[in-house]
Amino acid sequence: MSEKATAPLHSVSVAGVVVREDGRVLAIRRADNGAWEPPGGVLELTESVEDGVRREVYEETGIKVGAERLTGVYKNMSRGAVALVFRCRPESGREQPSDESLEVDWLTPDEVCERMAEVYVVRVLDALREETAPKVRSHDGRRLL
Repeated sequence: MSEKATAPLHSVSVAGVVVREDGRVLAIRRADNGAWEPPGGVLELTESVEDGVRREVYEETGIKVGAERLTGVYKNMSRGAVALVFRCRPESGREQPSDESLEVDWLTPDEVCERMAEVYVVRVLDALREETAPKVRSHDGRRLL
């Protein structure tokens, strides 16, 4: 078997931490498991990373955004999934649920900490930091490693 055939496969997802001027963060309650998370999903093969963030946020929330900067790279060690998270600014649109989101809401940082699992809270808090270097973190799907 060739080295290429045995190479591990990873999926790449993107997420947007959309921050309003008042500091609230756009969040969805997922339709498949009821969990609160920043909007995002799997990057399509033919799209750029920034286009993927814009598409995913719009599809799940009805909000068009501009991607400002990469704030973190997160690897789910149990699933082989790598997530690229961007801080975004809202540009237009109106909050509306989709097939993928039961609810769309603007949460305070405290509400993020109350409603989201640790692996998503850290993504939001990393995006809210003013430092420009992205964080690189690993987790098991629930907790940071």
